[in-house]
Amino acid sequence: MTELPKAPYLLSRSITRRMGLAALFASAVTLAGLAWPQPAVAEAKVIKVGIISGEDEDVWRVVTQEADKRGLKIETVVFNDYTQPNEALERGEIDANAFQHKPYLDNQIATQGYHIVPVGYTGVWPIGLYSKKYTKVTDLPVGAVIGVPNDPSNEGRALRVLQNEGLIKLKDGTGILATTTDIAENTKNLEIKELDAGIVGRSVDDLDAAVVNTDWALKSGLTPENRIAQEPIADNPYRNFIAVKAGNENEPWVKTLVESYQNDTVKAEFERVYNGTGLSAY
Repeated sequence: MTELPKAPYLLSRSITRRMGLAALFASAVTLAGLAWPQPAVAEAKVIKVGIISGEDEDVWRVVTQEADKRGLKIETVVFNDYTQPNEALERGEIDANAFQHKPYLDNQIATQGYHIVPVGYTGVWPIGLYSKKYTKVTDLPVGAVIGVPNDPSNEGRALRVLQNEGLIKLKDGTGILATTTDIAENTKNLEIKELDAGIVGRSVDDLDAAVVNTDWALKSGLTPENRIAQEPIADNPYRNFIAVKAGNENEPWVKTLVESYQNDTVKAEFERVYNGTGLSAY
């Protein structure tokens, strides 16, 4: 029996049905695409940088602006003493810090077991011998009381200032972590008082002289006129730097962070803020 041809209206209905299903499928795909979570627009990396309170806050405001231009957001976390920023970095509470030199970090690593590495130099603050009673080192009397910072790296640094001025002599072979027990000669019978780095500058009125880190000297109201001696600047091992947790030193944001500090704009602000008491070290 011969199959009868399909009626035209049946063909039309079949085509229309297929077209309708196709349209419905397309609509469903479109709606699914709209409903599916779209990739978020990438936000700028935000990092926390630990710094010491005071003049450096002004410098880092400019660093933050420079970082913004490079797509890096910086949140500064301000500390009031030297013991906190490395602990915070080791714990992951901050991403970087900028406040210390290599001898200090080396000692912290040796005593605290930190895993911290330097990634870019910032500045150097030549440590000085300050006095409000005497204007020359040669004027210091026999038995003068001299204050020095009591943390290992800065105490050794301070004692070398006294040695450079002929006030004491350290034992041969003494390294940069010298203490008062390493004094071999003390012809003026100086009394060396070991004080916290943040206190020694404020104690100058009660001492004959004191070796004070430049940043603490500024905070203590000491001026270049009060400085009667200063360590050499050439080949100075006490350049400060930005530091990060070991393992992060090759992260892209680290390079951007260093570039945000090491530029002419920040250098100009650094010079304005420290007015020659600190020098850019890159």
